[in-house]
Amino acid sequence: MVLVFLAIGRWYPGSGAEQIDWRPTRSIEYEAQLELDDVDQMLEAQNERRRASGRRELTEDGIRAEVADEERRRRERYERYEARRRLED
Repeated sequence: MVLVFLAIGRWYPGSGAEQIDWRPTRSIEYEAQLELDDVDQMLEAQNERRRASGRRELTEDGIRAEVADEERRRRERYERYEARRRLED
């Protein structure tokens, strides 16, 4: 019985998804748009709290610049670490 089902699965044309007419519920483009909307909503929520406490608002460009700066500093620390490690070896 098991061999019959394995043979059917192996040689039957099409995939299981086609047999049950399954399709993803959302397109990739729609998922990407949802992600962008999520970022906007999170940024707005943060800014709402910052306004309430009297701090300056954040912008997406400002956050990107902070991330790039932190990545640059992290890379510099790593390079210094690697240089010291090579000297010790």
